[in-house]
Amino acid sequence: MQELKRLKREDLCRSMLERHADVISVQKPDVALKKLKVIISAALKLSNRKGFQAMSLRDLSKESGVSMGGLYAYFDSKTTLLNMILTEVTDAVETVLGNPPEEVTRDPITHLNWLIETHIRLTEEMQSWFSFAFMEAKNFPAKERDIAIDSEELTESYFSAVVERARAEGRFRAHVTPLLPTMIKPLLQDWYVKRAKYKRRGVSVEDYIRSVQEIVLAACLPLDQLAARSEGESGPDSP
Repeated sequence: MQELKRLKREDLCRSMLERHADVISVQKPDVALKKLKVIISAALKLSNRKGFQAMSLRDLSKESGVSMGGLYAYFDSKTTLLNMILTEVTDAVETVLGNPPEEVTRDPITHLNWLIETHIRLTEEMQSWFSFAFMEAKNFPAKERDIAIDSEELTESYFSAVVERARAEGRFRAHVTPLLPTMIKPLLQDWYVKRAKYKRRGVSVEDYIRSVQEIVLAACLPLDQLAARSEGESGPDSP
């Protein structure tokens, strides 16, 4: 989980500054970083409250306390701001899910469990970012909508590769649906899209990770392996 430590808002905004140096005209890095953090926080807050499409730059200026001229020093339009946010989401998915520890990759079931846990913890760190990308996608311009779709397909590709390996090695029972990676995605999305629901029910991130892992493995592991896992988790002294 080392890569997750680099996903605090300050680090994401620092990445934005480096990635979009051709657009951002503020010369002092410390000043630019501090103000960009405020702008992004305000943009995500407003978008999740009223929708990105309905948010005007005047709204953003009022919410962030940054003048209209100050905003234009960071981006030339709402579309550019949108592109900046979505690019960080996609990069986070690629950086975190695309770099599993070597010991995880030795076994496809271990790798599958790791992907589930890591994705959920990633979206826990970046909840407002992922919720924004999911909820607003239908209103994005074509180019930015493609970025959001590509990010979702990238996530699914990591699961598809591991599921295919498990199938090829005979680790899954026969006739497991090839749609399994597609069906896992809504379980992952529910955590960040409906976060308030789980908070009200007192469901912790650890509880949710364990539940998704159990649901997925119950759908694909041979029954004798499921029984063995259940016995191993209950322990020899369990009733």
